[in-house]
Amino acid sequence: MIVAFSVTPLGVGEEVGAYVADAVRVVRESGLPHRTDAMFTSVEGEDWDQVMDVVKRAVAAVEARAPRVSVVMKVDIRPGVTDGLHSKVATVERYLEES
Repeated sequence: MIVAFSVTPLGVGEEVGAYVADAVRVVRESGLPHRTDAMFTSVEGEDWDQVMDVVKRAVAAVEARAPRVSVVMKVDIRPGVTDGLHSKVATVERYLEES
């Protein structure tokens, strides 16, 4: 499964990069496949427990420094698929090359 999530600290002013870095650090240290872009961090794992543990710890890292936290998540559950972070993008790229 892949979970794309965004953690936003509220009540800390406009500059939130350091808070977001705390969350991304947790994801990177998890050892699970992941990708961070301008809007979301995606993390891939075998099941809910494995992935949601990482998301929960990432949120807690931000929550430790911010008075309020907003979280947005999107989940793709597809048993039997591995390396979805790369294979889904490769499929789209393949179709783009055909056109």
